[in-house]
Amino acid sequence: MLVKDVMITKVVGVSPDNSVRRAAEIMLANHVSGVPVIDDAGQLVGIISEGDLLRRTELGRGAIAELGDQVFSAEERAKAYVKSNAWRVADVMSRNPIVVEEDASLVSVSGLMQEHGVKRIPVMKGGALIGIVSRADLLKAIVTAHHDETARGDDAIRRSISIRLSENTGLEGKDMTVTVIDGVAHLWGNVDTAECRKAARVAAESVRGVRGVVEHFPEEGP
Repeated sequence: MLVKDVMITKVVGVSPDNSVRRAAEIMLANHVSGVPVIDDAGQLVGIISEGDLLRRTELGRGAIAELGDQVFSAEERAKAYVKSNAWRVADVMSRNPIVVEEDASLVSVSGLMQEHGVKRIPVMKGGALIGIVSRADLLKAIVTAHHDETARGDDAIRRSISIRLSENTGLEGKDMTVTVIDGVAHLWGNVDTAECRKAARVAAESVRGVRGVVEHFPEEGP
């Protein structure tokens, strides 16, 4: 599944010259945690999100008091002052936002969100903004995902489980053996830790047609 399959194409944005209050109103009205900032030429110039507004003076001095106990350079303190006091979106927004193309995989998007700590990413096509993909959209992909088709029969299920066990599960070299009887998978191997046992069980359970999993692993060490 690709970004274009789950992204939101009705993009709600703000202008760099809009007020911070207006941006907050738009986020609240649309139930989103951030919106793209788009200039008069239709170009994406930034993102303004809840994170950019956490230390606003409107929230009270306590919202920025935590900065007082830390050592910052003059430039850092000036930047924090602008973030907390400026009224224009252009002065508060995050510039050079992370973006993806419409044909990017959901795996790559998930990785970018985790790496950069962002909840939503603008989607581009030919340099133009065409959508937004958010963490919520990734959740929708999980809900609507279809299980892989598996041929009927215990032997077909056994082969599918064996393949899953070799797919970056951490069980490589564990000398795994799998049998399937009436849809119940039986697992053997040199699997002696709780996490590896869990990975083996999950790999088996993820195959369509499996009705249960029985583990025949050695006792976990002390």
